[in-house]
Amino acid sequence: MSTVQQPDPSDRPARLTVGVVGAGRVGPALAASLQLAGHRPVAVSGVSDASRRRARAMLPDVPLLSPAEVLQRADLVLLTVPDDALPGLVAGLAETGAVRPGQLLVHTSGRYGAKVLDPALRAGALPLALHPAMTFTGTPVDVQRLAGCSFGVTAPEELRLAAEALVIEMGGEPEWILEENRPLYHAALALGANHLVTLVAQSMELLRAAGVEAPDRMLGPLLGAALDNALRSGDAALTGPVARGDAGTVAAHVTELRRHAPQAVDGYLAMARATADRALAHGLLKPELAEDLLVALADSGDGGDGGTGTTGTNGTEGTR
Repeated sequence: MSTVQQPDPSDRPARLTVGVVGAGRVGPALAASLQLAGHRPVAVSGVSDASRRRARAMLPDVPLLSPAEVLQRADLVLLTVPDDALPGLVAGLAETGAVRPGQLLVHTSGRYGAKVLDPALRAGALPLALHPAMTFTGTPVDVQRLAGCSFGVTAPEELRLAAEALVIEMGGEPEWILEENRPLYHAALALGANHLVTLVAQSMELLRAAGVEAPDRMLGPLLGAALDNALRSGDAALTGPVARGDAGTVAAHVTELRRHAPQAVDGYLAMARATADRALAHGLLKPELAEDLLVALADSGDGGDGGTGTTGTNGTEGTR
């Protein structure tokens, strides 16, 4: 259950007209959430057929217009385009005079803070960076998932309260991120969430190859428990052959992966080396067992040393 305290309706800011530029998975969900809070979506822009279908499904009766027309109609504009497209979009909107003074311009990029909106700021807009720390499907379930979702918030100090109020209205929990920390913040989320999908997908493929008929059913309880333990206990939750120093088991894993799934070897070795470093640093992996383990992990298959033998940043005998 969400712990977010919804604001009293009498304390809410004036209702805003809302526009969306970039009808990917994020924009329509945020606009729909703002609609539930009493704001009014009035325009959406999408390029691909998929984005247009998504906009029609999640924001019915909201017209599909050009980006310039969206800004013309909306008090609050959500710029929900890919990270690499954001600077060019902002510059183009500012240069063409589409930005109006006093207009709230919100982007949802995790990588960027508020400074990427400087061209719009010079045109009189009010810049906000509100990044939902959530994965999106492009379906109505996304609106429900925003309840209790953390948002990385970056804005000029004078707009901080306005930014946080918008997040709370969407059911989220604002987390202030300094401008200079945005890339690190985003890298952390990508490492934890995006790479998790890759790991789980690879694990399911390997289980199918091993004859497991329902790998999702097998992994569900295990991964759920591992995630819960990790969030509660951090490195103390490390288990498995690497943390125990079972070098023979790890070597057998590498042999089988080379035989059946060579594309998974590099990922396995990289994560096992990182796990060994952390297990050593936290006293879970006994130093006397670490040497044989590192030998097993050093087998890169190309006759080299596999990148071992250097001292990691944690002061232990680690990997490059």
